[in-house]
Amino acid sequence: MRILLFLATNIAVIIVASLVLNLLGVERYLSSSGLNLTSLLIFCAVFGFVGSFISLFLSKMMAKMGSKAKVITSPSNHKEAWLLSTVEKLSTKAGISMPEVAVFPSYGANAFATGWNKNAALVAVSSGMLERFSPDEIEAVLGHEIGHIANGDMVTLSLIQGVVNTFVMFFARIAGYAVDQFLRRNDEDSSPSWGYYIATFIFEILFGILASMIVMWFSRYREFKADKAGAELSSKNAMIAALLRLKQEQEESQMPESMMAFGIRQGRKPTFGQLLSSHPDLDDRIKALQAL
Repeated sequence: MRILLFLATNIAVIIVASLVLNLLGVERYLSSSGLNLTSLLIFCAVFGFVGSFISLFLSKMMAKMGSKAKVITSPSNHKEAWLLSTVEKLSTKAGISMPEVAVFPSYGANAFATGWNKNAALVAVSSGMLERFSPDEIEAVLGHEIGHIANGDMVTLSLIQGVVNTFVMFFARIAGYAVDQFLRRNDEDSSPSWGYYIATFIFEILFGILASMIVMWFSRYREFKADKAGAELSSKNAMIAALLRLKQEQEESQMPESMMAFGIRQGRKPTFGQLLSSHPDLDDRIKALQAL
């Protein structure tokens, strides 16, 4: 959820910003003589990073809304009290401030963490995981999510996304300009027409999807680091047991599509048709832990 919502918000911000700027005629890198590539690159970098960091600052709010997570302010039962105390213990061990703790309604066993910095984060677990997993397994999963926070994964993701946004916007405008000039090759006026704006909009969407593969590769890479953090904050055996339990549950029942991008889920091997998977395969993660 944190990855999908981040990407969706980011793409929406970039597209809306581009449309507004096009309608207002703010794109100063365009002239009758063509594109000023230096001005274009600066323009794209500014708005590329703005879109990425707006997504970062909205990430916690969007995750709460998207998952219908209920933040625990005062525990109503012993499980919630245990959850708060466990997160506090792990956060102290990891050297971060106590994050908000929430439970979201889902039979599927899952968890996620998000937030714009490691001292203002959110950790959430599904009601299904809280009911069926052992305390040691839940603690390992919480350690995994706190590892994401302590490692600054969301900030690093935002920086990568900012770079990706910059080049998506940059090359989309070059491609849009090329298409526009080709369609108007017999026209003496070389200034851009509406064809440029339409083509740029289409290329931004296409390039944005392709660029998301880079972001997802980073997400898969960081899952191994978070698994290692979970093993260090709880125990190696508990982290392996939690992943084996997740694998068992997924083999018994496939998760709903709406839950397929939450923070601890089973991934798919990144073949060509699956490069947008945010998580590596559980078997690979278990083998990596066993090799520690």
